[in-house]
Amino acid sequence: MRLTGLNRQIVLSMSVLIVSSTLLGWLGWWVFFAIAIQFDPAMISAPDDWSPTTAEWLWMLGLTVFGLLLAAYLAVKLAARILTPINSVMDSVRKVAHGDLAARAVAGDRTLGETAMLVDDFNSMAERLERGARESRTWNAAIAHELRTPVTILRGTLQGVVDGVFRPEEVEFRALLSQVEGLGRLIEDLRTLSLADSGQMQLRLESTDLSREMADVAAVLAPELAAAGLQLRLDLCGQPVSCDPARIAQVVLALLDNARRYADPGLLALATHVDGGDYILTLDDTGPGLPDELARQVFDAFRRGGGERVLASNGSGLGLAVVDAIARAHGGSASCTHSAAGGSRFTVAWPAKPVA
Repeated sequence: MRLTGLNRQIVLSMSVLIVSSTLLGWLGWWVFFAIAIQFDPAMISAPDDWSPTTAEWLWMLGLTVFGLLLAAYLAVKLAARILTPINSVMDSVRKVAHGDLAARAVAGDRTLGETAMLVDDFNSMAERLERGARESRTWNAAIAHELRTPVTILRGTLQGVVDGVFRPEEVEFRALLSQVEGLGRLIEDLRTLSLADSGQMQLRLESTDLSREMADVAAVLAPELAAAGLQLRLDLCGQPVSCDPARIAQVVLALLDNARRYADPGLLALATHVDGGDYILTLDDTGPGLPDELARQVFDAFRRGGGERVLASNGSGLGLAVVDAIARAHGGSASCTHSAAGGSRFTVAWPAKPVA
């Protein structure tokens, strides 16, 4: 059996203690006899007398005390090496329990494998708790920001009607309906992300030819895309794929709506194909594209770039996060890279056949 970490240190320390005690006894008595023979042979008991002399009793007592002190010293050193990281974890647990999520334990001697692993696992847990708390605060602030504008518009308009400031025929109900629809989309996006994070997203998988569903979604958004100066081109394969059609339609809607808000006027290409057992959905635009760092984070909730267009888009910041959540629920992934036309390529891939 191979000993590692804490087991190895304990066995090694005990072995050192035993060897040291043996050497101490042997060398101690050798020194005693050498001194006695040199200075006073009477200090040594006679060969036929089994009773130790007073000097021998004193020497045995001295060796015993010295051996105990040596054993105590080695035990304290070993205990300190073991207890230092454990005490650090205990102190950090106490701090975390009182709300200090930035507390971290110190591993100390990393040759003690088990205690070092305990410290690393605790620090990893504390880091996740701190990150979760920070993300929760960010989410709460972002959701409050997204809800504030439409609710303020609705409340102000309705309050004006109640107070007689506006007459009902003067109210632009289409604009109010647009605000309500925006709230509905935000609520649905939050619900989708909540289900995905809790692992409760229910998928109704079936073998489906998605070309019709995608064409229907494109037809619904065609007027808005045209108003944004985007010409949508479809290149859809007709091979059936295992998926939840309603969820995939939600993905396509989110991708096209994201392009409508942020892409430069020009060609917008939506294509699907099967490659190596995966169903691949891509959406290419002609610009302006995303920096590599932002492209890696674009599927995070409420993650946006800068620029006037982003500030004026009125998007919730959840659309691409929903795309990623639905892709992962299908056992796939979502990614963003540079397109051949100089813009961005959004890719969603998942297994074309059901995966057990």
